[in-house]
Amino acid sequence: MPTAERDRQEPDLPTVRKAVAAGAMGNCIEWFDYGVYSYVAATIGKVFFPSHSSTAALLSSFGVLAVSFVVRPFGGFFFGPLGDKFGRRRVLATTIILMSAATFVIGVLPTYEKVGVLAPALLVLARLVQGFSTGGEYGGAATFIAEYAPDRRRGFMGSWLEFGTLTGFSLGAGIAAVCTVALPQDSMLAWGWRIPFLIAGPLGLIGLYLRTRLEDTPAFEAMLHENEVARSPLRETITQNWRQILNLIGIVVLINVADYTLLTYMPSYLTETLKIGETTSLLVTIGVMLAMMVVIAPLGALSDRIGRKPVLMTACVGYLLLSYPAFVLMSHGSVVQTALGMGLMALLLVLLLSVIGSTLPAMFPCRVRYGSFAIGYNLSTSAFGGTAPFVITALIKATGSTMVPAYYLMAAALIAAVPILIIPETAGASLRIKATEAPGLVATPTK
Repeated sequence: MPTAERDRQEPDLPTVRKAVAAGAMGNCIEWFDYGVYSYVAATIGKVFFPSHSSTAALLSSFGVLAVSFVVRPFGGFFFGPLGDKFGRRRVLATTIILMSAATFVIGVLPTYEKVGVLAPALLVLARLVQGFSTGGEYGGAATFIAEYAPDRRRGFMGSWLEFGTLTGFSLGAGIAAVCTVALPQDSMLAWGWRIPFLIAGPLGLIGLYLRTRLEDTPAFEAMLHENEVARSPLRETITQNWRQILNLIGIVVLINVADYTLLTYMPSYLTETLKIGETTSLLVTIGVMLAMMVVIAPLGALSDRIGRKPVLMTACVGYLLLSYPAFVLMSHGSVVQTALGMGLMALLLVLLLSVIGSTLPAMFPCRVRYGSFAIGYNLSTSAFGGTAPFVITALIKATGSTMVPAYYLMAAALIAAVPILIIPETAGASLRIKATEAPGLVATPTK
């Protein structure tokens, strides 16, 4: 390979680190928003959906969370092909602006007490904008990092995308916990709930700065150089890559059910269903997430050595066998048993999170990678991920069983097992091969 071509395709390590930071920052903001919303869901319910039933108010709050996921596939269909046509960086700059702005706006909305039904309508609108932009965020960020990462270290580099997820959630949960503990309930209802949402503004500016300081990915630049950019990325995505999109949807069922159950739903489950103190549930959840942050990068590096599929299948089998025992532990109500049960679920989740940033982008060819990922990921997330808190809350109310989350996770694991077995191993495969080839299907690993 000529020196100029090699240099263009293989950026230096400092540039790779900047690319990883830029990609992870948007994910951090996205999950900061979901973390904040989840941890103040009960307060949001009281502020925007006054009701004599706390369960009804909580369901209304989670319903708004679920509504934002309805438009995520539309965001994927819109932003994904644009990223394949005009570049990853431009689209990611747009999505981070929209995401952070929508989150900031929630912090300045009038309440139901001030403007009546207009308040929840405006909340829904802000969540729709956030959901639409998020539809183009995650697939682009994962593609951006994967295409910058060296082939032999893609698992390690890709794991930092989900480190951003956990950072955002931990930050959101931490700020919510501080506000809850430090402020009287009246102050929290009056204005304290706004503080976490307002912080999204400056976070978004930092992410935008990081993204605009980088060139587009080496893989996309090479595709431009070879004149391999698809003329109609959306059509090519759907007609030529639908099988791999279906495989991705199946895998993401488990990832998102586990992700949103543990990180979004569990605080409310612990307080509303198991009657554990709000502060205790927050601290346990934050502690679990901090532990996940410690191990996620080493697990990503491990996948560079042993492959992605063994890590994914271990998590899948674990959810089938251990979900019920973990929720039985939590149902006993003691802090230690709750922490052990959540820790067990978190260990299985971090196995998934450590490899999805390196596994899923490598399933598709460069020319339609962004769009294929964004469409498949958001269709699955919309149907099974964002709806998980709402569905689990409703099923618990209908059945009276506190084991509903365990059954839901087990069903998701059964679905995901099939595509995990089917997909090819992508560890070590190059993402900078001929633009029309899918590395997970045709490339020989470079180990």
